[in-house]
Amino acid sequence: MTEPQRIPVGRKRRRPTRGGTVLSEELIVTTALELIEAPGHSALTVRRLGAALRCDPSAVYRYFAHTDALLLAVADRIIGDSLDGFVPEEDWVASLRDFATRVHRSVLRHPRLAAVRASRFTAGPAECRAVDTGIGILLRAGFSPADAVRYYHVFIDTVLAHAALDAEARGLDEAQRKQQVRAWNDIYGDPRTDAHPNLRAVREHLPRMTRSAFPETLELLLAQFEARLERKEA
Repeated sequence: MTEPQRIPVGRKRRRPTRGGTVLSEELIVTTALELIEAPGHSALTVRRLGAALRCDPSAVYRYFAHTDALLLAVADRIIGDSLDGFVPEEDWVASLRDFATRVHRSVLRHPRLAAVRASRFTAGPAECRAVDTGIGILLRAGFSPADAVRYYHVFIDTVLAHAALDAEARGLDEAQRKQQVRAWNDIYGDPRTDAHPNLRAVREHLPRMTRSAFPETLELLLAQFEARLERKEA
């Protein structure tokens, strides 16, 4: 994990650049996100960012030590946006369901950052707030501190893994989508073959494999959490 690097306040530019832009961390992050999500799939570079901000690219380094630190800041912004307005309910299961749905939906909304969200720790204020909120839900439910951390780890990694998978699936072109459907409908579910008897036995149910497993996985996970808490309290 990249350690967050603090840029000394004195290095940050407080006056307009030659292009008339007053730089700030917020503006740089917003512009970087726009570039990442722009049509096409060009990599985020300081040169492109400088052009978009109408400033010398080196000015960006007054705020972020390197592009990886900027990328993590962008990811942290998205985490904050995904949980904006989220207030845990008294029902801890409903709260976790809402939390998970918001995170999953956010990753699908920003698919090009799915891998970063799923595999990196931003160490930013939004991620810290999100982790604190998620663990807090489990603590209030009655889980021990050790279990609250353990189950939150399982919970968030499951949500992010499915979100990254679904984001990748959404990026398939039309021909690839048709191939996916054909595989489950016509090939694996072909009733004429004797090579895979188990697939033949369930062939009418195989088309569901083309849909996201996230909703059902989430419900199974929450049910398991409930069962474990009940066993502990019994």
